[in-house]
Amino acid sequence: MTDWISAAEAAERLGIKQASLYAYVSRGVLARRRGGDGRASLFDADEVAGLARRGRPRRPPGATELIIESSLTEISGDRLRFRGHDAIALAAERPFEEVASLLWTGSLDSGGARWEATAEALAAGTAAQSALPAGTLPLERLQVIVPALAATDQLRLQLDHPAVIAAGRSLIAGMVGCLPLAGRPPASASGPADHAEAAIAGRLVTRLCPAALDDGLTDAVRAALVLLADHELAASTLAARVAASMRADPYAVVATGLGALGGALHGGAALAAEVMLGSARDPDEAPRVVGDLLRRGERLPGFGHFVYKTGDPRAVLLLDLIRTRAPGSPRLAVAEAVLAEARRRALPAPNIDFALAVLTGAAGMIHGAGEAIFAIARAAGWLAHALEEYDRNIPIRPRGIYTGPPAGS
Repeated sequence: MTDWISAAEAAERLGIKQASLYAYVSRGVLARRRGGDGRASLFDADEVAGLARRGRPRRPPGATELIIESSLTEISGDRLRFRGHDAIALAAERPFEEVASLLWTGSLDSGGARWEATAEALAAGTAAQSALPAGTLPLERLQVIVPALAATDQLRLQLDHPAVIAAGRSLIAGMVGCLPLAGRPPASASGPADHAEAAIAGRLVTRLCPAALDDGLTDAVRAALVLLADHELAASTLAARVAASMRADPYAVVATGLGALGGALHGGAALAAEVMLGSARDPDEAPRVVGDLLRRGERLPGFGHFVYKTGDPRAVLLLDLIRTRAPGSPRLAVAEAVLAEARRRALPAPNIDFALAVLTGAAGMIHGAGEAIFAIARAAGWLAHALEEYDRNIPIRPRGIYTGPPAGS
């Protein structure tokens, strides 16, 4: 019969810290199971003893790990779960607001709460972003809007759960509401879908789509928001958690996440995929577009994923939704040709960034819309991680290993 021991005891037998123990789990060196309460981690005593005899495994060159326990998101194989709920199933039918509630409270019941920013916040955020040049991308506008919203909230440093959740609803509503209406001057701040009862997805569509969007593609935007709401400790989420661990307010947490999101290896990949698809006027040009990128030694944006080895399940669902809701879209035809060319060259499977670019193209959205969808969605996850850090109340302070010249040299 297997003897299961606690994380503390396993770490003591190995002579390591518990953080290193969980690093071994993430690298597949040790297996663990959940205790009866569903939270405690248990380890096989014989497996721990075998590892102790063999000695500590060497870290692969270049690997850097920071392990943080979280009850929010689990990525296991090619499965994604939010608090135990299959994220793909949630995206198929649940509103973004309910999934945000699940991440924040553990319950899908949002209690009928209104997602509404104050008039003062909307005025400040709209004025701040309207001063930007006409060609400013939506993500860059959001990076200006959030600090403006913060300046109007005198209670933003109140960090108990109800206050943070209320701020989160107001903040996300304000991020959407302060973006200019698509196809109108940057100072435009109100639209037909801006009332508090309207879903965030519907409001966001008016900001990103110059033309009216049918219900099918609006629902695909809702699904995209759910799929992108959280993804474990992605770079922007780790940055947001570090800020929250230092007691940064919810607005500062989201602003920190926005700063990291635009990187080319993170949310910015959706913009790169959008540009790639836009460079092909019709399906016949797909081989040229793919070939040009590969000849320059560049990766195909929106293909492959660090976590998912056999395919990003978020991309599978979103692409299927687009095929169902916009089967005759010329931009979808281009995307299908790019996918066919990628398969012919045995390239990795598409990821959520590619699917986002296909969605924005099929819906006729403005340039950079995919990054905005990503940012609005992930704000919910950043705030969920902030809530965990506020409860943990321990600063995240990694140490560096000095590799420069010795003193006095």
